Amino acid sequence: MPHYLKNFPLIILLIISFSSNAQNCNCGENFKFMVEKIQKNYIGYNDKINSSNQEKFTRLTDSLQKVANNAGNYQCLPIFREWISYFKDKHLSITYSDSNFSKDEIRKYYSNEEKTDWLKSSFNSYLTSNSIDQIEGIWNSYTGIYQIGIVRDKNNTKSFIGFIIKADGARWVEQQIKLRITKTDNQYFLDYFRASDHSITPLPFNKTGDTLTMGEGINAKWYKSSVNISQLSNKGTDKDLPPSFKVLDNKTCLFEMPTYASLDYVMKLDSLIKENASILQKSDHLIIDLRNNFGGSILVYRKLIPYIYTNPIFTEGGSVLATPDNIRDYYSDIPTNVSDSMKTIFNKNLNLLKAHVGEIYNLYPVDTIVLSKKLHYPKTVSILINRNTASAAELFLLEAKQSSKVKIFGTNSSGAIDYLEVVHTKMPCSFYTIGYSAVRSNRLPHYPLDNIGIKPDVAISANETDWLKFVRNYKEK
Repeated sequence: MPHYLKNFPLIILLIISFSSNAQNCNCGENFKFMVEKIQKNYIGYNDKINSSNQEKFTRLTDSLQKVANNAGNYQCLPIFREWISYFKDKHLSITYSDSNFSKDEIRKYYSNEEKTDWLKSSFNSYLTSNSIDQIEGIWNSYTGIYQIGIVRDKNNTKSFIGFIIKADGARWVEQQIKLRITKTDNQYFLDYFRASDHSITPLPFNKTGDTLTMGEGINAKWYKSSVNISQLSNKGTDKDLPPSFKVLDNKTCLFEMPTYASLDYVMKLDSLIKENASILQKSDHLIIDLRNNFGGSILVYRKLIPYIYTNPIFTEGGSVLATPDNIRDYYSDIPTNVSDSMKTIFNKNLNLLKAHVGEIYNLYPVDTIVLSKKLHYPKTVSILINRNTASAAELFLLEAKQSSKVKIFGTNSSGAIDYLEVVHTKMPCSFYTIGYSAVRSNRLPHYPLDNIGIKPDVAISANETDWLKFVRNYKEK
C-alpha cells in the first residue's frame, strides 16, 4: 500500500466541523468572510489566482462585494456561488439550510424563478388526449414531497421540462421548472436539475422503465404516477445498493460499484472478492463499472488491485496547506469509527501538521504499489467510466490504467481530483457552509485533470445504448 494511503486512507472523506460564531446574516459581511476564509485556507487559491488574472479577479470580487453589501439577508447564495464559480473546482462549494427563515420569506425569495404556463388540470387533459413520449407524465419523488409533470417543450421537440405540481410550498411552488431533459437517439440526458435551493446541480441520471434516477441513494428515485411507491419500498426493491458481483458468462464477470463509495462498503467489497475468488481466478474478463460513481474512500477499491496488477503502480500523493483553520476544522477531528491503529496514524498526521503550521506540507509523499506476484486471471480488465466518475474513483483510475491488462471504456471522467480533502465550516450566518480543499495533488502543475477528466482508452458513443454489451463484444482493431 502506498505511503499516503497508509497514512490517510479516508482521502476523500468529508469531515465537517462547525464554528460557534454568533448568528450574523448580513450578506456583505458573510461575503467578506467567505473571501478571506478561502484566500487563507484553500490550497488551490494561489494556483487559480495569479498575475495573469489577478486584476480581473479583483474587479469581480470588488463588484460582488458591493452587490452583497446591498443584498437582503436571504439573497446571498447566488452572489456567493458566482464568486466561487470563478475557481472552476468541483470540490469548492457553498451550501445552505434555510430553517431560520419563515415560509413566506423563502417563497418570496424564489418568486421570480423560471415558470411554465402548464397547470395540473391542463396537463392531465394533455396526457389523455395526445400521443405522448414515454417520459411524459406525472412523476413522484421517493419521499412523496415532490410531484412533477414532465412534458415536451413547446419550443423544442427534443427537449422536455419538468415542472412542479406538488412541493413543499416554500422553496418550490406550482409551475416552477425543476429540470430539463433532452432526448437524442432514444436516449434521455439530464440538461440540468435544480436542487431544493434552486441551484443547478450536476447529477447522475438514468431512466429505466417507469423509474428515473437523479442523484445518489434511495431518495434519488422518481416514479411515474402509475407506480405504487409504498409497495416498492415494502418489498425492498429500492435500496441504495452496495457493491455487487455478477457472472455474465463463463468467461466474464462484473463488479458494479455504488454511486458513492463510502467507508461502510470496504468490508462488503472484501467479502464479495473472497466469496467469488474461485470465479475471479478462472475468468478471462473482469469488468468494473464505475459509471456515476462520485467518489468516497479509495479504500473501497483497494482489494481490487491484485486482480488488475501487472507491474509496480506509481501513486501521486498530495500536500496539505497546514493553516490553523484547516488543522482545527479537519485534521483535529479524528474519526471515531476507525481502528485504534488508524487513530494512531491520524494523530501522527495531526502532530506533523502542527509542527509545520503555515507551510504547504507534503503529508502524503509519492510512492509505489509493489505486489509480490501477478495473477494470471483475469486476463483482461475493462473499466467503464462517464462524466459522473469522480474524486476517489478517479484516484483508482490513475492507478488502474498503469496496468497492461486494463482498458478504460466510456467518456472522460468528471475531473474532480486535483484538490482533495474537503474542509467544511460554517459562516457567520449559520445556514451557510463553505467547503474547500486542503490538499493539492503532487501531479500539479504538470498534469492537471480538474474539469478535464481522465480520457478513456476506448470512447463509447452516446448512441450506444448497452455499454456492457459493447465492452463484452469489443475486439482490438
